[in-house]
Amino acid sequence: MLKSWRIAVESEETSAIFEPAASGEGKALFVFAHGAGGRMDDSGMAKLAEVFRSRGFDILRFNFLYRERRSNRPDPMPLLKKCMGAVVARARKELNPRVVLIGGRSMGGRAASLLAADGLECRGLLLLAYPLHPAGRPGQLRDAHLPKIAVPVLSFNGTRDPLCRVDLMEAAIAKVRAPWRMHWLEGADHSLRVLKSSGRSDAEVLEEIGEASEQWLADVLAAG
Repeated sequence: MLKSWRIAVESEETSAIFEPAASGEGKALFVFAHGAGGRMDDSGMAKLAEVFRSRGFDILRFNFLYRERRSNRPDPMPLLKKCMGAVVARARKELNPRVVLIGGRSMGGRAASLLAADGLECRGLLLLAYPLHPAGRPGQLRDAHLPKIAVPVLSFNGTRDPLCRVDLMEAAIAKVRAPWRMHWLEGADHSLRVLKSSGRSDAEVLEEIGEASEQWLADVLAAG
């Protein structure tokens, strides 16, 4: 059953939506953050949420505070992290999940990765289109904190993503000791979409994400 929450973050509040796994008891709760230009209820987030729910994930989506204020300018990273931390804390209180995963799209995934590097308790990190560097500026890497991550990671990036050059990402994760499963989506861009000329469809990319995520979660749970 879908549940809507209001969650306090310092002197403000934000919205969140809990959606249980599509069938049966969820295997894990995924606290799922949106990207810089998105919202918790945008079409990309909704499609991915359905993919994960169909694979046994309970999903908790939420708005970062700037989106709740109807602003297009993202909050500073410390406030993004506080917001996501508050959502995770509320989820633990309300749902008492056995397994918590954190992550998200692009900026939301980056915020989650920083929380994981800070030691926020979770069983794994699920990243979609991690923004390793700004578009056109591959020298400005956002990888300094990655070696501090101690939980298993599944990261999806497209091979056409202008914010994640393949060779630079492979070099960055080579420095990470935690189990990091890098899944390259052939022909996909930062929005995880493919060109018609690729011979693949966006639906096929989503199916690929679902299959890989289900297998990764099974491996994380089996590892204890």
